[in-house]
Amino acid sequence: MNNKLEITTLCYVEQNGQYLMLHRNKKQNDINKDKYIGIGGHMEHGESPKECVTREAFEETGLELDEPKLRGILTFVIDDMTELCFLYTCEKYSGELHSCNEGDLVWIEKALVQKNPS
Repeated sequence: MNNKLEITTLCYVEQNGQYLMLHRNKKQNDINKDKYIGIGGHMEHGESPKECVTREAFEETGLELDEPKLRGILTFVIDDMTELCFLYTCEKYSGELHSCNEGDLVWIEKALVQKNPS
């Protein structure tokens, strides 16, 4: 079996009891179409997970992360692909939000993000 390995990052930027979420509503054929997710993406050759999450955050939001905190590593196995996802949170950042070509950036109350839909 030939198993492909993908390494990604995901970050939940926090501010005033809210998370910055990306409403994935702009890309064609998006596996996350219409979902609200944190920011992040695929690691480039030679990058560390921290460098990746910092780059992806800047590209998607215009924010420069200061001290992102690694919270865990998630493993997804889908058919012949395994994804390792480095999960971060970050409370300190600088810069101004800009538009994202993948979706709309919105601040959502943590309680709504953590709520389990029935």
